[in-house]
Amino acid sequence: MMERNEATIRFVREHREDDVRALALKARRDSDVDLTWALDQIQGWQTARKKLPAWAAIDGIVYPPHLSMEQCSSEQTAIYKCSIIEQLPTACRETLIDLTGGFGVDFAFMARGVKHGVYVERQEHLCKAAEHNFGLLGLNHTRVLHAEAEDVLTQLSTNPASTLLYLDPARRDSNSSRTYAIADCTPNVLELLDPLFKAGHHILIKLSPMLDWHKAVNDLGERVTEVHIVSVANECKELLIMMSADHTGVPVIQCANDGQVMIYRPDENDINPVIASSDEAAAFLYEPNASIMKAGCYGMLTQRFPVAAIAADSHLFISSQYVADFPGRRFAVNAITSMNKKELAGALKGVSRANVATRNFPMTAQQLRKRLRLADGGEDYLFGTTTASGQHVVYICKKA
Repeated sequence: MMERNEATIRFVREHREDDVRALALKARRDSDVDLTWALDQIQGWQTARKKLPAWAAIDGIVYPPHLSMEQCSSEQTAIYKCSIIEQLPTACRETLIDLTGGFGVDFAFMARGVKHGVYVERQEHLCKAAEHNFGLLGLNHTRVLHAEAEDVLTQLSTNPASTLLYLDPARRDSNSSRTYAIADCTPNVLELLDPLFKAGHHILIKLSPMLDWHKAVNDLGERVTEVHIVSVANECKELLIMMSADHTGVPVIQCANDGQVMIYRPDENDINPVIASSDEAAAFLYEPNASIMKAGCYGMLTQRFPVAAIAADSHLFISSQYVADFPGRRFAVNAITSMNKKELAGALKGVSRANVATRNFPMTAQQLRKRLRLADGGEDYLFGTTTASGQHVVYICKKA
């Protein structure tokens, strides 16, 4: 296990399910155990059980310090990236060069879809861990380079037509504060576009999910072919941008949440949503998933699915018939009430706890829950929103 002594290896195996903080306080620091490294391994494995179960199942994987584990991709998002590159023509993905290797999770999964893989990382300890781990993972067609991304672009000889480049720029500044804009990340991809396209035909870039995708496309230019907004368990995790040397025009947008993917073009985003009429039956309510929300393609939803928006800014949708394939959460509507106290009391009779959310509503979810004197949780879901006519209403639902 990367030349650690037997006492340290044994300590990791015996204590890997123990509380890391308690171990740090109790362990003897004058023993033969390399405690700092051992605690990183224990904490890393405990994180990997949920984040990287396939790696956690392999004995001997070496984990980096906590920050690298926190920043690395999950297994689910890494598999999604692999599916992106597998859609490229075979001739365009003979070689993958990951210029910002990190812990190597993305590289390890994506490398399975190419003939040759090159992992590049500026931090030597991560390179050593990657070289060790890639051997355990059977990635014998890959190599590790301890180098700066900018240097590799000028020194590495490639066949651009068959090479795919991947970058996940560091999103922390010199003070370890989070950054989001492309120009503020390291390396600055905007300054590297010319040498990147001299080295490869396709470039895949991972950006912060906080970044507005319209701005990312505007900054990167007309060679953007695809925008992937990736969510896991309805939480937006990544913004991925695919670029191609010979592309000019409008990119395709893909909104992915777990196994559900919806694809559209930005011009479809100009469609205004169909608004529900005041007398329209609302047997079911729908909340788009986090990727759809991030994309903002609400009008397209009413074109592709038999639903109507409660209001232009509500971002909630209703229908009279159940729409099983709607990309988001689906609810059966039990009641709709105004904010009149008597009407609210009647509609909520027997409800003591609920999951409360608000959209386009004058109260926060917490304020509404307090107003209704409800505990959090349970099987009931309440949505406070505003109709197209300006009326404040509460939808009382259960999951469909």
